[in-house]
Amino acid sequence: MEYFEVGTKKDILYWSKRLYQKGMSPATSGNISVRTKDGILISASGVCLNDMDEDDIVLIDFDGNVLEGKKKPSSEKFLHTQIYDLREDINAIIHSHCPYITAFACSNKLMNEPIMPEFVLYFDKIPKAKYYLPSSMQLAIDTANYFKTSDTVLMQNHGVVSGANTLQEVFYALESLRAYAETYFGTQVLGGAKKISKKQIKEIKNLKK
Repeated sequence: MEYFEVGTKKDILYWSKRLYQKGMSPATSGNISVRTKDGILISASGVCLNDMDEDDIVLIDFDGNVLEGKKKPSSEKFLHTQIYDLREDINAIIHSHCPYITAFACSNKLMNEPIMPEFVLYFDKIPKAKYYLPSSMQLAIDTANYFKTSDTVLMQNHGVVSGANTLQEVFYALESLRAYAETYFGTQVLGGAKKISKKQIKEIKNLKK
């Protein structure tokens, strides 16, 4: 399926286009990065993820300083550096403004209702970080702190950020989360969802073992 080396600029370009085409990063919103042996490759500021080319990807160090590239790195670069510093097992990060997911962040509603076995199995509960000024260090530190116990975090009135070993894994996680959000909204139109029982939840969690 992959025609590129994982953790490269081509890797970023492939999944960036997938994000945009799935409606998970409208216009110039969102940012994407991978950890490399030389630093962090991250999307440039103000660039549509669907229209990026390799010149729109900047190499920064783990303090956010530019090592290679003529463009300004994403303004959310410290969100990425903080998460990488905290989690050595995370090598890819996507910050998305997916409207369906962001609706939960903007309505101050947690994504935690057990209405789908897949959600219970892979997410269970998604923590929500407090609102802070976008691109601020306070936002980066507070949000990254939730990665001590979770791989995906809602950002109040902002969006969602997720990390994993590869961009493919992060993309699938966000796509699954969007499916949950869309399904939830659909159930509200139809009168509300029937929740999975505690006994059924326990059975689902046992599948992990």
